[in-house]
Amino acid sequence: MKKIIFLILAFFAQLQVFAQDFTVTSYAVDITIHEEGYFDVVEKYNINFEIQKRGIFRDIQTSYDFLNENNEQEKRKIKISDIEVPGYKFEAPSAFGQKMSDNLRIKIGDAAIYLEGPQQYEINYRVENAFLHESEAIQFYWNIKPSDWEAPFNKIDFKVHLPEGIELSSDQYFVYAGQMGNNTPSQDFETNFANGVFSGQSKDGLVSSGGEAVTVLLKLPLGSIKEIKPFWPFWTEYGWIVILTFVYLGFHAIWKKHGKDDHASTTTSYYPPKEMDPAMVGYLIDDTGDTADLISLIPFWASQGYLTIEEIDEKGWFAKDDTKLTKLKDLEANVPSYQRQVFNGLFASKSEVLVSSLKDKFYTTMSTASSSLKDAAQIYYVNKSRRIKNFTIVGLILSMFILVPTFLYFWGTLAAIAAGVSLLFLLIMSQFLIKKNKEGTMILSELKGFKQFIKVAEENKLKMLLKEDPTYFESTMSYALAFGMFDKWAKKFDALNLEPPTWYYSSTGRMMSMNHFSKSFNNSIKSTQSTMVSSPSSSGSGGGGSSGGGFGGGGGGSW
Repeated sequence: MKKIIFLILAFFAQLQVFAQDFTVTSYAVDITIHEEGYFDVVEKYNINFEIQKRGIFRDIQTSYDFLNENNEQEKRKIKISDIEVPGYKFEAPSAFGQKMSDNLRIKIGDAAIYLEGPQQYEINYRVENAFLHESEAIQFYWNIKPSDWEAPFNKIDFKVHLPEGIELSSDQYFVYAGQMGNNTPSQDFETNFANGVFSGQSKDGLVSSGGEAVTVLLKLPLGSIKEIKPFWPFWTEYGWIVILTFVYLGFHAIWKKHGKDDHASTTTSYYPPKEMDPAMVGYLIDDTGDTADLISLIPFWASQGYLTIEEIDEKGWFAKDDTKLTKLKDLEANVPSYQRQVFNGLFASKSEVLVSSLKDKFYTTMSTASSSLKDAAQIYYVNKSRRIKNFTIVGLILSMFILVPTFLYFWGTLAAIAAGVSLLFLLIMSQFLIKKNKEGTMILSELKGFKQFIKVAEENKLKMLLKEDPTYFESTMSYALAFGMFDKWAKKFDALNLEPPTWYYSSTGRMMSMNHFSKSFNNSIKSTQSTMVSSPSSSGSGGGGSSGGGFGGGGGGSW
């Protein structure tokens, strides 16, 4: 029974060998070690293609994880350069391509030319960062023939040339062969060391198949091979953190000098600045013009008699309520351009408009008005600050194009992602690199005081203000809206028996309380805001030593 099983396994093994479609009739490796810390490899193959093939490919593993002499996990990335394949076309990754992969493939041959029968190939390359500098010796540990070759190797010869003056004893050079992990020195090779050359050749009848490796281990004297160390070890692994830290520090320095407003003390104020509309107030309080700033103009115009707002109660289970704006008169001639752009956009050729009719149409008007608001606000900012902001934005964009690929090349994917996210974050924050001038700082002090009052106002104080000015709530609500605090402001007036503004009413005809008004108006204004900035959506359509234990892992095959 055992003989039958053996014959079956041998039969399938022969099928596997034949399935590779080629054999290596002989293989010679010549390696020259340089004391500068690298070595040059020349691999020569005599190959027989059983069927037509275009050529072969050679894989070399470039990333390794192993335990060092201190039993600590170590990562190592070797570098392959100066690749040559005399007499053949070949493809090999660039230095950048090597950084992005753990394996280097040299693909040899021409897609338009088929070969059959005996062929000869020579592959030359240089290896760096592949010596193990340990406390007792410097190890040259290289897989002469790696385990992942698809075809059988019938004859193997190798020579390793050492730098001048290095002599080795028999307990300093070893050859391991066979299945991966075999740690017994091989008896299948005749080896010799003479005149600074360690050489070996396989004995007759040896066939190294797939899964089997041939590995040379040399223990070289300390100091004989230069150890190429980074100038600063931390830099090799974490230099990207240092660079990003300096980017953040530089940005903070720019912001502190050219973007941070001068100290503006909070001066208690019960009213917004005179002759300043809520859109400008909303811009100055946070240095950005958002949608709420421009939407706050609608109740502002209503309180001044330019329009009315009507809540439309649509009938039906699935009907959505709407809001109707009715123009009562035109704006004055001297209003800022952003006010005129929004107002005329709403009532271009009619005196009434349903907010729902603005969906996917009004966003361009809002964008234009937002730009005009920003331009109008510049009189409150330092001109130099704006130029510095523009230079910073350009610098950050250029840095993104430079740092992301650089980090990817030197430190890998994590560093590249960190650089991209950091620079994108700073680009967003650069919008705040704008410093107010003296007038702007004074207005900011007043605005902070008014905003603080909205937060903490007490009922008795509001009663006094309403007694002095019955329209106090009506004239300030649009500013609270620009601050994003309308709900908080309206609730403070719920218990004061205040009549809702006459310019806001419901199509149901029911009487409104202050509480109902605040809820209804809040819902209407939120719907109006989302509708006026909505844009048409776009659609799109649409993987010790041992055999095979050294550097130089990989293999090859045919194509």
